[in-house]
Order: sequence, then C-alpha cells, then structure tokens
Amino acid sequence: MWSRGRTRARRRSTHILIVEDDARIQTFLTKGLKAEGHATTLAHDGDEALGLAASFGDEFDLVLLDLGLPGTDGREVLRQLRADHPKLPVVILTARDEVATKVWGLDAGASDYITKPFAFAELLARLRAALRTQAPGAPEMVTGDLRLDPATRTAWRGDRRIELAPREWSLLDYFAHHPRQILSRSQLLSHVWDLDFDPGSNVVDVYVGYLRRKLNLPGRVPLLQAVRGVGYRLVPPDEDGDPSG
Repeated sequence: MWSRGRTRARRRSTHILIVEDDARIQTFLTKGLKAEGHATTLAHDGDEALGLAASFGDEFDLVLLDLGLPGTDGREVLRQLRADHPKLPVVILTARDEVATKVWGLDAGASDYITKPFAFAELLARLRAALRTQAPGAPEMVTGDLRLDPATRTAWRGDRRIELAPREWSLLDYFAHHPRQILSRSQLLSHVWDLDFDPGSNVVDVYVGYLRRKLNLPGRVPLLQAVRGVGYRLVPPDEDGDPSG
C-alpha cells in the first residue's frame, strides 16, 4: 500500500507571474487572483517575462503563460523557464486549441494547458493542482523499494535514482494514485494529456514503454503490466521489491 510522508511546509500567499499581452485578460486575471489571496506580477511580453524570471525566479511559485506573445514567443519562454527553473510550475493559458500544440506544450514541460475562453473556477482548480504537485515538502509516495518524490518529480527503486521527463512523471504519478487498477488508454489520455481519446494514437503505449525501460529490473516482474485489450496497471512491489498479486 502506498504511504505518504508528512508535509512540513508552512502555507503562505502564492506569487504568480502572469505573462499575457491582452490588457482585458491582464486585468481580469490580476483582479481575480488577488481576490483569491494570490500575489501577482505582470509581464506584457516574453522578453519581460524572462527578465523577471532571471532576476526574481525564486520568488515566483507559478507562471501563467500565454503562447501568442510579442517579442520572444511563449514556446521559447517555456523552453528557457524549464531550462533555468525546472521546478517552477508553468501553466499555459492560450487561445491555441490545436491538439498538436497541446501535446507539444505538455511534453515540453508545462504543468497544465488551458484554452481560452476559460471558466475562472476551473482555472483556479488547475492552478491549485499545479501548486500542489510542485510544492516544496510535498509528501513522498512509498511502497516497497519504489519511491516517488513529488517535490523533484523523481522516482527511486532502492538506491537507484530514476530521472523522468515531465510527461513520464505525470503518467507514473497517475498510475501510482491508482495502484492495481486497470487504466484504459482513453483514461490515461484524458487525465495525463488532457486529450480526447484518439483510437489511432499510440502515445500512451510509447510513454509506458519509456517508463518500463527506466523502472523495470532484470529478472523481476514488470511494475507496469499490460492487460490485453484493456490498458495498463501498476502493481506495486512488495517489501522484498517484487510485484505481487
């Protein structure tokens, strides 16, 4: 059974960097987030956002990023933020609703992807989720010799550290919250990629393959097991490090 450590971090007002060039949306977001108790800083374009992140990156808890920006566009901003501040949550908020762009943004390291127009209540819920995932002191999940550290998005098997790409982490984290449960490809696409099910897509199988190569140990039953015609499930290892059940 998964166990959780204790969260020791003290709650405080979160500081959100809003990167948005539309004056109407700037005002709406700033007023709405401040009303919810968040501190905000506004960047009007990509260059200003990168300058603020370079000077005050450690002061921000989250970045809310538009993609269609003047100057340095949102894609390059995301790339540089991920390189310079890998633990800083970045939530994309954009009018670009193409599936390919959503997949790119999530695979490039965005914590979430929200399209305009949006419901403010949903935006708040998505921001809370991103902040919970990245919060320092977030509890670890441990079973047998498998350990997940949400603060660093790192997995361990015994003493072996396993580096995970952002989408690999999100997929493993979702499996870990549903141990032994058979999850269909459509469920995984919906919850991990936030996409409607495409019968022709093999993205789930590809990423499960990535995880298997990183997590599995020679001579042991795979942690991620395929259930023919249905999907996949994670079978946690027992105290000896071997999956059971």
